[in-house]
Amino acid sequence: MTEAHATAGVPMRWVGPVRISGNVATIETQVPLATYESPLWPSVGRGAKVSRLTEKGIVATLVDERMTRSVLVEATDALTALSAARTIEARIDELRELVRGCSRFAQLIGIRHEITGNLLFVRFEFSTGDASGHNMATLASDVLLQHLLETVPGISYGSISGNYCTDKKATAINGILGRGKNVVTELLVPRDVVADVLNTTAAKIAELNLRKNLLGTLLAGGIRSANAHYANMLLAFYLATGQDAANIVEGSQGVVTAEDRDGDLYLACTLPNLIVGTVGNGKGLGFVETNLNRLGCRADREPGENARRLAVIAAATVLCGELSLLAAQTNPGELMRAHVQLERGHTTAKAGV
Repeated sequence: MTEAHATAGVPMRWVGPVRISGNVATIETQVPLATYESPLWPSVGRGAKVSRLTEKGIVATLVDERMTRSVLVEATDALTALSAARTIEARIDELRELVRGCSRFAQLIGIRHEITGNLLFVRFEFSTGDASGHNMATLASDVLLQHLLETVPGISYGSISGNYCTDKKATAINGILGRGKNVVTELLVPRDVVADVLNTTAAKIAELNLRKNLLGTLLAGGIRSANAHYANMLLAFYLATGQDAANIVEGSQGVVTAEDRDGDLYLACTLPNLIVGTVGNGKGLGFVETNLNRLGCRADREPGENARRLAVIAAATVLCGELSLLAAQTNPGELMRAHVQLERGHTTAKAGV
């Protein structure tokens, strides 16, 4: 972990390195985290250390990627709305051509709909290259909506955004269908590393994950979510790499899986809503340019590859923090001791967030 730097007024440190493999990248890299919660740095650092003590490190699998925008139209009645929805979905090839004409990188890859009364919500799904794609998807949807209003009978304008996207809100649809990058990270930790570095056992972490992340979140009424603190790592990573920080709302949705495998610990973090980009608004700031270059996410690659690399690094960072916090919470008093000692400047303390 390197010295602290100020990032847009928020203290930042590089933590790691983290060892990552998978279907996007095989790398070891430090990660930048901008946060006022200083115990987050050593916590993620401990998870990163564990990743380097395993052969494959954190295995990050990019499952899917799509940016969405939903438009809202009003039909004369529900039957007309259904007819319009079927017409729109049957004309997807025509709509794809319209999207190609308004963007070099956006591609229409799917259409979904929902009907409520006489209202039709149409959810357009796009690939957006290395951009996170908010504006790209809205621009394309604006063109599509205007075309549909002119060519599909029985519908009129409702809104360019019908909240069926869903942007910066925790919803079931995003948890189910995904928005942004859908990444699964996995780590198999040998029992001796669990004991020596995490000061616990696989059985204790698996039991805590069941009781806290799964049952506790269920009782609290969580939406498609069962994790300890995804949002902590995501916000720190997003601020350091020029992302739209409000996207941690849907980004923090996701499920942690923990299993005791004969004393070894299997830990997985599923993140269906990682909204990150390496180009676009906010990426031209000096510290962001520096950080993205250091992460290897500004290289000359095919469109989309840099953003995928950034997404798996973000997802691996989340797993590091989840692992360390869960380990800390299996031991009475460790969590609070870490906060007190670290926030008073005693940086030799062990433990999590």
